[in-house]
Amino acid sequence: MLSSELQLFTTQELVQELMSRKTFLGVIVHAEEDLKGKWKGERYFHVHVNANLDVPQASRLLEVLANRMDEPEEF
Repeated sequence: MLSSELQLFTTQELVQELMSRKTFLGVIVHAEEDLKGKWKGERYFHVHVNANLDVPQASRLLEVLANRMDEPEEF
């Protein structure tokens, strides 16, 4: 396949790829089920923490992001 062609991967494949990279420092949050239209009702999410972070660090990171989301000019 040419590098200019679009390649499709499942969410799980993308998560596994990022989690395996030693250079990736972060947290991945994704819906348990793929979104196939408008978001209706309650949804469940998976949180993946990279080995480069421990749980308290990941928690602080998510807290900072949640606080900044209340400030639209930050995004």
